[in-house]
Amino acid sequence: MALPLSYNIRNVIVRWKVVLLALGGISLVVTVLLALTAMANGFRMALRATGSAENAIVTQRGSASELTSGFSRDTGSTIMVDTRVQRDAQGRPMASPEMVIVAALPRKDTGTEVNVTVRGVTPMAFTVRQGVRIARGRSFTPGLYELVVGSKASERYGLDVGSSLRLQRQSWAVVGVFAADGNGFESEIWGDYEVMAPAFNRSGGYQSLTLRLADPSTLEAFNEELQRSPNMQVQLTSELQYYEGQAGGTAQTLTYLAIFVGVIMGIGAIFGAMNTMYALVAARTREIGTLRALGFSRSAILVAFMIESAFLALVGGVIGGVLALPINTLSGATGGANFSEIAFNFRVDPAWVLWAVLGAVAMGLLGGLLPAFRAARTPITAALRDA
Repeated sequence: MALPLSYNIRNVIVRWKVVLLALGGISLVVTVLLALTAMANGFRMALRATGSAENAIVTQRGSASELTSGFSRDTGSTIMVDTRVQRDAQGRPMASPEMVIVAALPRKDTGTEVNVTVRGVTPMAFTVRQGVRIARGRSFTPGLYELVVGSKASERYGLDVGSSLRLQRQSWAVVGVFAADGNGFESEIWGDYEVMAPAFNRSGGYQSLTLRLADPSTLEAFNEELQRSPNMQVQLTSELQYYEGQAGGTAQTLTYLAIFVGVIMGIGAIFGAMNTMYALVAARTREIGTLRALGFSRSAILVAFMIESAFLALVGGVIGGVLALPINTLSGATGGANFSEIAFNFRVDPAWVLWAVLGAVAMGLLGGLLPAFRAARTPITAALRDA
């Protein structure tokens, strides 16, 4: 004969103080786990959104990032005029040759200097890269010492329309702030390539070349052709794949950290749940003896205590998931492949919420197993005598 669920509900209500301790421990584990995974997921999504399925990026063969890449202008010009590169309405190749350097800038809130990506581009970059648009002010004028700043960079470093920035002993005017659908470009500073290249002694060539392909399915054959050319030590990669690869190491490290911290805290939560359930068993010795005297089997008592432990863990997991939802309003920053800071918004993944709640239930079952066995194995006479 099974015990009615009303029995478990009544005991949870009567012993609410002890129950709150158990709920607090489990919900804290779930919230911390989701916060760390939201950080990793947000960073990964920011870089993944940086690329476009229609674009490809040319870098030096074997380079791990744009910062370590470099090839000649002749190589870039030869690739740009290839028939597989899409043309705009004026017949110009939709290609953006670029240079990338890193500058140390103080953060607005702390004053601490961090590395920021400064990118030299041509006006075609705003056409090739979909989603990049001027949010305030205007774009830079080719040939002038002018900059446009990503929206996240503007917030973090206090750079807005009308401010100035000193780079290479030259004052650069900030004339615009651009948005890019929340991707990694919003953490960068852009200026005219033809002005930046000589200012930073990079006139000899490009560090990357972003292309809009007329047919994205030609990318693989295009890359193989470039790889076979002895005069071109370059490689062609899907822009989506390239930027997702840039996120790989850091995002993976953050995910592993989340799992490690979650496991350590989960072990503590299991012992906390076990301690709570032992306290509940000790406080209900008379009830257990009475239930056994009324004819309820040991297996019924075992199942009842396991259900109670799992229910408490489920409630704690749900509370932890709800507490994690405001994390979506937070933002953070971490280093990318160019050794510069990339700002991103935290993203709580619904799949991780589900796994975290299921993990909480598992913690409750493990924590309640031994106390439930103790309750089920309590002799009737001993229970009534102790009472």
